[in-house]
Amino acid sequence: MELKKSKLIGDRKFYGVLLAIVLPIIAQNGITQFVGLLDNIMVGQTGTEAMSGVAIVNQIIFVFNLVLFGGLSGAGIFTAQYYGSNDQEGIRRTVRFKIMTAVLICGAFVAIAFFFGDALISRFIHEGESEGDPALVLASGISYLRMLLWSLPFFTVTQVYASTLRETGKTLPPMLAGIAAVLVNLFFNYLLIFGKWGFPKMGVEGAALATGISRVVEMAIVLVWAHTHRQKNPYLHGLYRSLYVGGALTKQIFIKGMPLMVNEFFWSLGMTVMAQRLSMRGIDAVAAYNISSTVSNLFNIVFISMGNAIAIILGQLLGAGKIGQAKEDAKKLQFAAVVSSAVMAGLMIAFSGLFPLFYDTTETVRHTASALIIVAACVMPISAYNNACYFTIRSGGKTLITFLFDCCFVWVVTVPAATLLVRKTDWPVVWVYAGCMALEVLKSVAGSILVRSGKWAQNLALASTEKAAKNTDV
Repeated sequence: MELKKSKLIGDRKFYGVLLAIVLPIIAQNGITQFVGLLDNIMVGQTGTEAMSGVAIVNQIIFVFNLVLFGGLSGAGIFTAQYYGSNDQEGIRRTVRFKIMTAVLICGAFVAIAFFFGDALISRFIHEGESEGDPALVLASGISYLRMLLWSLPFFTVTQVYASTLRETGKTLPPMLAGIAAVLVNLFFNYLLIFGKWGFPKMGVEGAALATGISRVVEMAIVLVWAHTHRQKNPYLHGLYRSLYVGGALTKQIFIKGMPLMVNEFFWSLGMTVMAQRLSMRGIDAVAAYNISSTVSNLFNIVFISMGNAIAIILGQLLGAGKIGQAKEDAKKLQFAAVVSSAVMAGLMIAFSGLFPLFYDTTETVRHTASALIIVAACVMPISAYNNACYFTIRSGGKTLITFLFDCCFVWVVTVPAATLLVRKTDWPVVWVYAGCMALEVLKSVAGSILVRSGKWAQNLALASTEKAAKNTDV
């Protein structure tokens, strides 16, 4: 029993390293999600239709966020490992790859959203038994999306820099920039949504404009800090003198990173399709799911942040050649993720009936939202374990396996289940959602098998250096 305990629980030094990395990420994500909740409540004060329209757009933006995350994560695996081996030139080249990838992803999404945004939003609007006005939902969504698009390039630049800073152990600057951004967002939301202090009353367009202003502020803070502290970020020296990445590294990042980007795209698309299936229960279902998702995001920050910390810690250990320690620490990190998320799940259940009361919506929507929150809380520890397994496998560059583990599960299991339950049963949205979420247990079994195999633990930085050397010799 004592041996088992020692494999799952680390010493004081272990938790010191973990907390130093994860707490700033939790703080940033926590403040972001909390202000996101307040933002959502403010929009909710303008009516159920406006809230539903914004929720639909945010579901579409969710796909962009995760595709961008996936596109940067492939290079990020190498960034963390190069940092572990103190290879500044390697980091520099991975950042260049990130920049070029981010520009392509952002440009493609803005074009698609601009020309096809109306059609995408319409796919989520179904009357069902709801009393809401579908035309007003569509109009609100279009207005919000058009006002939001201009800010995406600023957000993209921030993600390139912030992800690199985190991967090289500087989690505090992105956290502070994020805090400043969400406070700016909250301040301008109040002014622009409701027309306070002489500002125009813009409703959902005001919410989008406030988000854009906050993203400019966040980008400015991150860029200024990074470039005025070059002694802490030596890879920035000469970063923009060329776009050189190197054929060998580009190939490796592409091999490791493409499955990640494809995975994030299809996983987020799968989650969006599931949301679209739930929306077939009516506008009230969209509103209730929006409330529950916003609350869930606030409580999910611990296990989401733990996933980021796992990728950073294990990536640095693998890059330093400490394969055995990485395998041992992986078990402790996964256990910490599950335990911490169980605590958050308890709190989420305790407050499940409180959060919906802050929204200016119907009692039916509030009741449904509360039930959805409880379902999400019950599944949270399982989701935390699956998330920890995903980032553990990814830290060693086994991106094809993560693709099969994450994306294929959504499309082979979750989406078909949601489609079947919505179209072939008359179950209410809560039971449909619960049925889909219960399937996460199957995913956790697969994750456990993959992590225990230990095949994910490999030193990519060493392999990349050796390949580059061979190419140079030739």
